[in-house]
Parts: sequence; structure tokens; C-alpha cells
Amino acid sequence: MGNSALKSHLETSQKTGVFQLTGKGLQEFPEELQRLTGNLRTVDLSGNKIEVLPAAIGNFLQLKSLTLNSNKLTHIPSEISKLKKLETLSLNGNRIQQLPPTLGQLKALRTLNLSGNQISEFPSGLGSLRHLDLLDLSRNQIQNVPTEVSELQAIEINLNQNQISVLAAEVSRCPRLKVLRLEENCLELSSIPQSILKDSQVSLFTVEGNLFEVKNLRDLEGYDKYMERFTATKKKFA
Repeated sequence: MGNSALKSHLETSQKTGVFQLTGKGLQEFPEELQRLTGNLRTVDLSGNKIEVLPAAIGNFLQLKSLTLNSNKLTHIPSEISKLKKLETLSLNGNRIQQLPPTLGQLKALRTLNLSGNQISEFPSGLGSLRHLDLLDLSRNQIQNVPTEVSELQAIEINLNQNQISVLAAEVSRCPRLKVLRLEENCLELSSIPQSILKDSQVSLFTVEGNLFEVKNLRDLEGYDKYMERFTATKKKFA
């Protein structure tokens, strides 16, 4: 892409606080953006070929939304933790295998999209994200949802299309969890903790495409209680 095009993009961004440059074959995070660390609130560089998110990303202190879907990122720099105003981090369709421990310092984060990466372990240390609404970990390689999941404040957790065969009963203790998606995993009916149905706040629990027939959920203790929550929620939004 020519320098003049980038230049006009930068000039516009200086006024609007938004920098969007998608599907342009960029191989690096544009160094020129460093000039705008003080005013950028939204950056979208989806559909490029960026392999490295530089440590300097930590300088964009006004950033509220950072989107780099469909790039070639393999990791997230720990400096990202400096973005105290960041509300949306979207890194779907990259090659990320694990998250930096500092990610839990993004105190304003509401949406964390990590669908379609190479994450094999359920991320730890996200319990400190008190405002997290959505955690999307679909289309990864996660096999086990551990007991620490109970610390998560998320309203929705999407774990569709992983390889999950173990689901900790503690998921029912997530204080704000309303939607739990586990379609197309490796769960047996016996791996479904009854506490999700009986004792949780979950009002939408999707498990199609596992190693049992969904209708057999009805045989589990607490199914009626779950259906009461499901129906009440449906009525609310009808």
C-alpha cells in the first residue's frame, strides 16, 4: 500500500480517533501509528498478515477497542496490560497458543474474542476482569474446563468446537454467567455437572454435537429448574 494512502488514513484518524485498515496485506503493525498514541480510541487491522503485535501497543493509553481478527499473530505481548481503558479485544482467527498472565490487568475489558486460535488450555487469571461480558474461546483445542472457571465474571462463555471432555462443576458458581455454549465438543452425558442445571444462573446451555443426545439432558436432576430459567429469559426478550 502506498505511503500517501497511509498518510491520509493517519490524518483522518487524528481527527476521528479511529484507525481502520483491513484486508490490505500488511505484514507489520504500522509503525506510523505511534504518532497517534494520544488520540486513538479504536484500531482495526483485521484481515492482514501481521505476525507480531509490538510491545509498543502498550503506549496507546486511550485505546478502547483493538481488533486484529484474521492475522498471523502467535502471541500477545504482556505490555497490553497497560491499556486500562480497553473494553474490546478481538483476536479471532490467529495462531495464539496462550495468553499473557498480565491480561487480567485490563480492568475495563468487556469483550474478549479469541475464537479460532490454537489455545489448548483454558486461560487462567481472567477472574480479575470484573466487567467481562463475553469470553469467546470457540474453535480452539481446549480439553478441560478447570475449577478456576468459577472466578470468571463473564455473562457469556462460548466454548463451541473445542475438544472438551471435562467440565468442572464449579462453572455453576460463576456469579454472572447466563449463557454457556459447549456445542461440538467431546462431552458424555455423565460429564455434565448437574449443578449447572440445578444451582447456577445459566439460562441458555447449548450442548448439541457432543457424545450424547440432547434430549437425554431431561433425565438429569435439575433439568426442570434450568427450563424455568430458560423460559423466563425467553419471555423477557420475546
